[in-house]
Amino acid sequence: MVVVIPDGAVIEEIGLLQQWREDVACVFARDPAAHGRVEVMLAYPGVHAVLLHRVSHRLWRSDWCLAARLLSSFTRWLTHVDIHPGATIGRRFFIDHGTGVVIGETTVIGDDVTLYHGVTLGGTSWDKVKRHPTLGNNVLVGAGAKVLGAITLGNNVRVGANSVVVKDVPHCCTVVGIPGRVILTKGVKIQNPYGIDLDHHLVPDPVGRAINCVLERLDRLERQQQLSDKHCESCDADSVCHPETEVS
Repeated sequence: MVVVIPDGAVIEEIGLLQQWREDVACVFARDPAAHGRVEVMLAYPGVHAVLLHRVSHRLWRSDWCLAARLLSSFTRWLTHVDIHPGATIGRRFFIDHGTGVVIGETTVIGDDVTLYHGVTLGGTSWDKVKRHPTLGNNVLVGAGAKVLGAITLGNNVRVGANSVVVKDVPHCCTVVGIPGRVILTKGVKIQNPYGIDLDHHLVPDPVGRAINCVLERLDRLERQQQLSDKHCESCDADSVCHPETEVS
């Protein structure tokens, strides 16, 4: 079985043991707190969740659906990570800390993806169709972020903490906010002339944006008032028509 991801590449099926080795080895490149394989194997619930999902997903695809769901439920109880056995996950997948992560049935995840705690890859429909996100290769989703619906996040996308993403995101972008908006693309910061410029670790502040808009409007009104005052000062007072002035 192969699954197409955003750049046209595919998730290829490899042996279970090879997947497990890669899932454990990738931790050392993404978590400086990891000191050894034994520690990772015994003390990383995110790794436990991924390793057990590899088994439950194989059961699911073999139509052993009840066994897959039971193993998935046991994994959720053990790790506090809820991954539906139908979710398709690529190689070297890492869930850091793990607690509160939810991954829906029709989710497709590429290679070298990292999720932090509290992430939801959820659906927005009750129909039995593709209703969960597709993540490309090398995607990173920050703590507490929600990616909802049958949308696609391109390769190398970064999602800021606590963001809510409900639309497609192109390759090589950083998206933050509620709803999520692109603030970086291929290393170039996108300026927002109507609000507060954001870094990838910040989320939009609606109160700050409202205050910013009010200040901009006050500036415009003050400039208009100044122009009006200058115009009045230059006027010839005798030539101004007053109600008491008689017309000759």
